[in-house]
Amino acid sequence: MFQHSPLIRILNIHPYGSAMALAVVLSAWGSAASAQSETTAHTSKKIPASTSSVKDPREAMAKKSRALAKPKAPKSHKKTQTSKQAKGAAVPAALAAGLFFSESNAAMDWSSQAAERLQLDPQWVRKHLGQARRLHSVERLVLPPSSPAAKNWAAYRARFIEPQRIQAGLRFWQTHRSALERAEREFGVPASVVVAIIGVETFYGQYTGNFRVIDALATLAFHFPAAHPRAAARESFFKGELEQFLVLTSRSGADPLSIRGSYAGAMGLPQFMPSSWARHAVDFDGNGGIDLFGSPTDAIGSVANYFKAFDWRPGMPTHYPVTLTPGQTDMDSLMAPDILPTFSVANFVSKGASLSGAALQHTGPLALIELRNGTEAPSYVAGTENFYAITRYNWSSYYAMAVIDLAEAVAREMQSSR
Repeated sequence: MFQHSPLIRILNIHPYGSAMALAVVLSAWGSAASAQSETTAHTSKKIPASTSSVKDPREAMAKKSRALAKPKAPKSHKKTQTSKQAKGAAVPAALAAGLFFSESNAAMDWSSQAAERLQLDPQWVRKHLGQARRLHSVERLVLPPSSPAAKNWAAYRARFIEPQRIQAGLRFWQTHRSALERAEREFGVPASVVVAIIGVETFYGQYTGNFRVIDALATLAFHFPAAHPRAAARESFFKGELEQFLVLTSRSGADPLSIRGSYAGAMGLPQFMPSSWARHAVDFDGNGGIDLFGSPTDAIGSVANYFKAFDWRPGMPTHYPVTLTPGQTDMDSLMAPDILPTFSVANFVSKGASLSGAALQHTGPLALIELRNGTEAPSYVAGTENFYAITRYNWSSYYAMAVIDLAEAVAREMQSSR
């Protein structure tokens, strides 16, 4: 699964989503969603603030880092890449490429300013950004659907909670049991959740994306579609990610033109964006370098570290069952905060959301999570702060529930295999 060739040396890159998650959403909801393989956020999505200056506190260690690895181009997976758009995402980027960014005055002017701001060699930045190409397919992929289909949790779930992925998760857990146990001890994040994240994002490394990262990031930094309702914020975000990518590759001696990832620039088994790689990736195998493409151990530690950074609370459930009584539940108040945990148990119950058992003893805030089921009645759960933490990986309650359900399914298989 992890066949690869040497690629780059990077020590230290907010995940913006995998091609895998995109394909699932396109198939389940019938159209392309927004930019983060974050592709399907049921709620309004927020974009992390981009940085105007990047300083790597571990730069001195860069000489010790080893080569990252790039998996071979994945074969088509019939069950997860069924839509025309999703199949198109696997086409080599050069086939859909437009102009070189050396022909863009705006990009070249930006390169000079960025080089000075980031303390990079201006000729190096200009040379590599100039060889990036505009990808019209990427511009199409980040646009919301013109005629969105009804969101359907059952259809979305079925694409992730299926036998092949569960069995692949079991094998991944069995193979990397010691690293997963250590990550759980050190970061407090259950092994099952780490396994599920990697399974949802890249099917355990089988689908890590086939776009050149510099092409995808440059396209979205300078040609983010104006038709998008948050075009200005997204463009700013991607300029920040392009900066981070250039800093990482420059300081490590990597070739920015060789690295491939998702249509939005996410990389490796956990699909980290450049800024998340810089902030949260760790050398968990202790070999002096961080390799999220070829080292499952580094990927495991980095995912767990990411959740710790977003306040994962060890031992806390992700959600509880909830019962709503039509006509007696204050839905407007309960839905107003969206997926952000806001209500105490007493306040939650006072608004007509019935809890039972362990949920009544919960001491933290709760959120009412709605999962729509097409033309059928929605499903609801009471989400905790750990549910919210999963949505920091991908800004979608559907995504979070898929991760939770896959984690539980693989954990059951792991238990029965002992």
